[in-house]
Amino acid sequence: MSQKPVLTLWNEETINEADARILRTACADIPVPIDNNGIRDVDTLMEAFLVREDALGLAAPQIGIGKRIIVFRNKGFDNKSAWTKNEENYDVLINPRITQARGDLVYMAEGCLSCPEIQVEVGRFSEIKVRAVDIKGRKINARYTDFLARVVQHEIDHLNGKLIVDYEGAISYPKKRSVFFNKLFQGDVPY
Repeated sequence: MSQKPVLTLWNEETINEADARILRTACADIPVPIDNNGIRDVDTLMEAFLVREDALGLAAPQIGIGKRIIVFRNKGFDNKSAWTKNEENYDVLINPRITQARGDLVYMAEGCLSCPEIQVEVGRFSEIKVRAVDIKGRKINARYTDFLARVVQHEIDHLNGKLIVDYEGAISYPKKRSVFFNKLFQGDVPY
């Protein structure tokens, strides 16, 4: 299984305009019952996620699929040995929608495979309820709390064309890249 490249807003030197257009586009629902095209898209996303060691989650638009599908770890965030790629250790949500958000916003630095080299302080709800469809096409309602709620909210943002750079929090990046990122975040370069 080869690693499918993740679309990014920028590379070493410039904005990736084609990638940015895809990442900034809201995704379409997968028809339910799930047809062969939908199954193929779900399988492609799961495979892309499972070959990565650097992802807590992955959304379909990050690999160029404009459909509402996310996959994410549901355990093993702090201890790599606790993360195994068994089906019970990750969730796949199709057409997810947050139906309820509770608690105060909790602020934390987040990174993103599609926004390489930076972290942004993002406020997320500490508890959410999500309505979705599972990989068998069954309607589900799920409750996520704490860090897992953060991961799910981050991945659902991708489905709506929203990225961590759209939040107003503090941005940190490597000092050696300050010229590029200062120019980028001061509005000189559209992203």
